[in-house]
Amino acid sequence: MIKFRILVLPVFFLLVSCEEPPLQAVGQLESDRIELVAEFWEVITSINVTEGDSIQAGAIVLEQDTARIDLRIEESQANIRRIEAVFAEQMSGPRAETIDAAKAKLNAALIERDYRANELNRLTGLRARNLTSVETVDSAENFLKTAGASIELVSAQLAELEAGTRLEQIEQTNGQLDQARAQLASLQLDKQRLLVVSTTGGIVDSLLFELGERPRAGDVVAVLLSGDQPYARLYIPEPMRVQVRLGSQLQIAVDGLPGTLTGTVRRLASEATFTPYFALNERDRTRLSYVAEVRLPTQSERLPDGVPVQAVF
Repeated sequence: MIKFRILVLPVFFLLVSCEEPPLQAVGQLESDRIELVAEFWEVITSINVTEGDSIQAGAIVLEQDTARIDLRIEESQANIRRIEAVFAEQMSGPRAETIDAAKAKLNAALIERDYRANELNRLTGLRARNLTSVETVDSAENFLKTAGASIELVSAQLAELEAGTRLEQIEQTNGQLDQARAQLASLQLDKQRLLVVSTTGGIVDSLLFELGERPRAGDVVAVLLSGDQPYARLYIPEPMRVQVRLGSQLQIAVDGLPGTLTGTVRRLASEATFTPYFALNERDRTRLSYVAEVRLPTQSERLPDGVPVQAVF
């Protein structure tokens, strides 16, 4: 009887030692990192959040100096008022006083022509009696022609005033007005961009500049951790890859939390974490792993990033 027990015990321990441990997928809690950048090289005048704050989408993270853009906006507004005045003048047409002045010039030109015509007739009569020179008569003829040309010029100017502004000129001015208004809208948009606004809700992870500093255009000024809850980033072992699909539910154990959380696979990599997997033998292929992101249920408090997690198959 004693010999039988001695033989059984080694066999029992051998069976226990040959039992394979359950497959596990390990990883950690992570969040999508959202980087907020400064679009202009201006001084930071206000920082409205601190690291660790929970903010909503649209919250103002920090503000930059607007003095330069304010001056450009005032200049654009003045240009719009100038063009609007020109447009109103063109639509109203010339003033009645301007037309009356043109008519008075025309009357003066007619009187001048009549006077020159009479003077030419008088000098022509004198020349017939040889009482004046040929040059005098020629000068009188030139003065008469000049008076006639002046009448034509003033008549054309009067006709232009009475016809009003051409439609093409009004369209050009209207186009200039639209362009000036678009420039103003662009400047106002630039002013809004001097407010660095959160594009999503989440946690302020880090602020990279201090009050009074001047970030360059394109510099990252703040980093957010998006979402109400971090997700579990796991490395799925190769033997379990075919059993995991998008939408699969996994039991996730989070260090520091009792029990497990039921998570849903939201992303699953199609390639292994190292290659070339086609050059591996059957034993080495079991060492491959595939990155998966597992969405976790919302907790009463946000779980911290970086905490180790594992899923047991």
